[in-house]
Amino acid sequence: MKDSFHANTKIIGLLGHPIKHSYSPFVQNVAFEFGKLDYVYLAFDVPSVNLENALNGVLALGMKGLNVTLPHKEKITRYLDELSEEATTIGAVNTIVNDQGKLIGYNTDVTGIIETLTPFKEQITGSTVTVLGAGGGARAAIYALIRHFKPERINLINRTVQRADSIQNYFSTKMRYDGFKTMDLFPPDIVETLRSSSLIINATTIGMFPEMDDTITNIEESFSSSQIVFDLVYNPTKTKFLKLAESQGATIMGGLKMLVSQAAKSFELWTGVKMPVDKISKSLELYISK
Repeated sequence: MKDSFHANTKIIGLLGHPIKHSYSPFVQNVAFEFGKLDYVYLAFDVPSVNLENALNGVLALGMKGLNVTLPHKEKITRYLDELSEEATTIGAVNTIVNDQGKLIGYNTDVTGIIETLTPFKEQITGSTVTVLGAGGGARAAIYALIRHFKPERINLINRTVQRADSIQNYFSTKMRYDGFKTMDLFPPDIVETLRSSSLIINATTIGMFPEMDDTITNIEESFSSSQIVFDLVYNPTKTKFLKLAESQGATIMGGLKMLVSQAAKSFELWTGVKMPVDKISKSLELYISK
């Protein structure tokens, strides 16, 4: 990877807390190298209390843009000058472009989710799906489902049902969708809901490195061979949740394809150049396997 920089090197940052699990610096820096672009991508561990100061630093240092990850995707919207259509509707941002001192927020998670699920569109449309979680990833998933896949029902399951209710009310108003059902995340009570869903999306951090022994459910009957189970977590590449679903014959997908797809859209917003997605995917697979 590139190891020489100079005064004209453009800086892209990643804001999150914690941040050490992220593969994004590898993905973007390899993409810059493949494209012979004079950019560098750096990760910054920024607690929520310092979020506004971090954005002031972006402007002061003339950084070209940012990715935003947990737990900042929703809160950061209040500090931006402009939001894209999808970011406005979702209420969460994962990509920021510094356009000559104007910070513009986008949500490329939507792109990653759509590209991952498109091969299964026929199975999803008109069916019952379940989204686990109530953060920025869940919001992007709900937007993508309503706008592009049109399920008959979306079950929203979260540790606190009040937050799930809040998201239901938000999207019912924003996107005029009335097919929601909300539930508490209490494993014995959600088994039938999970099993009867054609698609399950885990948009929580449960099972993410370093807490890889955690899982939403240990109950085999939560899954069936006729369903799709998609975990937005990409580290590890196959969570305990996915392993259990796979053992019951479900079609499973980890978060790596989504990671690369959303990264490619962010890359294009910053540079105006398309990312060589196939090369990046292969490089990432080799990196992870080491």
